[in-house]
Amino acid sequence: MAWAPSRSRAGSDSTGTAKTERAAKPARPRRDPLSLVVRFVAMLFAFAFMVAFAVVLARLTLEPSPASVDLTHTNLHPGASLKAYLDQPEMRDAVKQIGGNILLGVPFGVLVPIIAPKTRGLLRILLLTAVVMLLVEFAQGALVEGRAFDVDDVILNTSGALIGYLLLGRRISRAVHKPAKKA
Repeated sequence: MAWAPSRSRAGSDSTGTAKTERAAKPARPRRDPLSLVVRFVAMLFAFAFMVAFAVVLARLTLEPSPASVDLTHTNLHPGASLKAYLDQPEMRDAVKQIGGNILLGVPFGVLVPIIAPKTRGLLRILLLTAVVMLLVEFAQGALVEGRAFDVDDVILNTSGALIGYLLLGRRISRAVHKPAKKA
């Protein structure tokens, strides 16, 4: 049996010169043109709703309330405002305050993962929402007459975003941004 030198991974072309193997690039998945249009329209609608949500959020939280100047106080203790809401004689007022703050966060949890799919994920949504709501509360407490910073509002808004994300945001985002089919 004759001994033959082993061939290296480098091949040779017809002229006998060595050439290096190139890593084969995987075929890029192709998207159906209709799915691209649907995805674009969904993102456009989500963006429009996010702008509308930002306007509503600004109107609800950043408009001055001169009549409330003597009633407002900064709350840095989680749960303090919730306890005060629940101690009110009218349960309707507590439901309005707590439910309103939760509902204010829901659109964020639904729309953000559609507009920015890389933010999809429970922890990312929670962190992003908490940061945005902290900024709103800081602005509210520092700049708006009759408004104050309340950590419970941040907690309730973030909880609302979590609910929105778990109920709808995650599913809608996956449907809009599903991976392309391989060719």
